[in-house]
Amino acid sequence: MKVDYELTGPADAPVVVLSNSLGNDRTLWDAQVPALAERFRVLRYDQRGHGATEPAPGPYGLADLGGDVVELLDRLDIDRAHFAGVSLGGMTGMWLAENAPERIERLVPICTSANLTPPQAWRERAAAVREHGTASMFEATLPRWFTPALADDPGVRAKYSDMLAATDDESYAACCEAIATMDILDRLPEITAPTLVIAGAEDSATPPPHAEQIAASVPGAEVEVIAEAAHLANAEQPEAVNRLLLEHFGGAR
Repeated sequence: MKVDYELTGPADAPVVVLSNSLGNDRTLWDAQVPALAERFRVLRYDQRGHGATEPAPGPYGLADLGGDVVELLDRLDIDRAHFAGVSLGGMTGMWLAENAPERIERLVPICTSANLTPPQAWRERAAAVREHGTASMFEATLPRWFTPALADDPGVRAKYSDMLAATDDESYAACCEAIATMDILDRLPEITAPTLVIAGAEDSATPPPHAEQIAASVPGAEVEVIAEAAHLANAEQPEAVNRLLLEHFGGAR
């Protein structure tokens, strides 16, 4: 895979990798880049079949998605980086921290889980997308992504419906199957990267107990729950998330 990416910030600054969630492209991080780029070299990229990254036929698992990040870091001659990921991006980050610990300096999984059950639900979503397309998922997905006030905003609806519809059907389905088969929970105690887990207080997709499970398993990890935020907490409450990212990646926590 040759994933598409964007680099912003001082060339000699520490690198922060930002990984998007299922059905989103790297513009999910638009509110984070200006704040982070003042102190870090920000590398955001698109998952397979999302945004400007080419589609990839399935099946694949987190090892493939994590391997894409390792290849990207190698291509850019980046030995080690901080990593933040939302949902599927957070799962990718935890896989990297377990399987390529030498590449991850500090880790922030956001609105994610190490154990999203039942697997059959993800296989059924994959089948539905293959039959009806990613655009068909929008009305069911938007209430999970945002709290009601923001989910009804015309600008938000336009941006995120276009983003989801532009996601390749097969790549989306294969990512669903990667979530169904992920196996990262038992190895969380092996993670050595300092870890901050962020949850949205109103996230129905990965509620705060998922973040608490991760933090309880990763040595020394902390949890922060963001008020008035659903699944895409970084987009809904950017100031709160930016503050936490800057504190954690800057070593202030």
